[in-house]
Amino acid sequence: MRYLPLNNNDRAQMLDVIGVDNIDALFEDVPKSARLKGLIDLPKHQSEQAVERFFQRLSNKSTPAGSVPFFCGAGAYKHHIPATVDHLIQRSEFLTAYTPYQPEVSQGTLQALFEFQTQVALLTGMEVANASMYDGSTACAEAVVMAHRVARGKKSKAILASGLHPHYAAATQTLASTLNIQIDSQGAQIGVDADVIDRIDNDTACVVVQSPNVFGEIVDLRPIAEKAHAHKALLIAVFTEPVALAAIESPGAQGADIVVGEGQGLGVGLAFGGPHVGLFACRQKLVRQMPGRVCGETVDANGERGFVLTLSTREQHIRREKATSNICTNSGLCCLAFTIHMSLLGDAGIQRLAALNHEKACELADLIDGVDGASVENETFFNEFTVRLNRPAAEVVDAMVKKGVIAGVPLSRLAPEADPNLLLVCATETSSDEDIAAFETALKEVLS
Repeated sequence: MRYLPLNNNDRAQMLDVIGVDNIDALFEDVPKSARLKGLIDLPKHQSEQAVERFFQRLSNKSTPAGSVPFFCGAGAYKHHIPATVDHLIQRSEFLTAYTPYQPEVSQGTLQALFEFQTQVALLTGMEVANASMYDGSTACAEAVVMAHRVARGKKSKAILASGLHPHYAAATQTLASTLNIQIDSQGAQIGVDADVIDRIDNDTACVVVQSPNVFGEIVDLRPIAEKAHAHKALLIAVFTEPVALAAIESPGAQGADIVVGEGQGLGVGLAFGGPHVGLFACRQKLVRQMPGRVCGETVDANGERGFVLTLSTREQHIRREKATSNICTNSGLCCLAFTIHMSLLGDAGIQRLAALNHEKACELADLIDGVDGASVENETFFNEFTVRLNRPAAEVVDAMVKKGVIAGVPLSRLAPEADPNLLLVCATETSSDEDIAAFETALKEVLS
């Protein structure tokens, strides 16, 4: 039976209150090219068994990451996740938990988030971290809005470095467009991140720099931070690969004011592109402008250790005009997976994991440099780097897939305006010697 709680008169009254003539007017901000022209071409009904068979056939067309040599990164990374992580997060007290609206009765959830915040603060070299964001790209966008708030509207410009992941730049531009924030972006260009120094002026609220950047290059944040601070602007440091922070100097130690990024690489599988977990950390002095929520440790009336929701800055908790974000929840289960994986690794373990990643990437890069028609563009990298090919990267990837190797991500897939011959290649601890050898063989065959 269809359930239609509203009649045409009800809908007309609602549209009149909103101030639009029809429902289509509510979707004006969605490009017409992205809107459906009619109903979705689906059967009106099918049996459960028929639906299961249909989706099983679709699933069979997919190639699971790791079932063949796999070298994709570009913002989502394949790492080995210990079986303990999946086992623990599926315990009912974790799997069914939701946002702690009544924090005092959610001590287990709050403690897990408190430990997560501690790990993120240590990893990023910052003084305080929140209980997570949706993903790295929205964390980046929220950081720019936060910097604009800190500037109290006196500075309107946010400078995006050319090495910022195009998806992060797009998410930032979308949110900034609603708040009169001027975005200074020159698109994805390899080797020019230091040029942002020349673009900083007295109207700059923040500078957004990714390291390792989308090309895999490691960026020295210190001179950028120095110039930004001289103009009373904030440096927002971005990362997409959390494991890299165990190998390179932390953004906080290099002068970053806000550090944001993606935590998927630890504890969270690729899962066809989601869910992910956004990490957000900042200096203590900026904490009241930070979006999301912060869990804190305290002592109860009996002197026992306890946990509280110290800051919760969205409009459902405080006066709307005082809210710093409308983020509705944190990525709780993904936070827990991140925290468990980090706890299993420990300090020495994550450093060893980072070293393994770099070793594998160096091995692969050396082999690629020996192939005619291919050259590594990076002077520095962690586990991901850019390869220049003698033909379009998309064609090479398609040809190598036929040889059983998923070779990487064409840069033009992320940024259509980018050089079509550039290929992003990533090797992690899951890349075996056999996988790397298969990459070299397939690349030679395709380019010869």
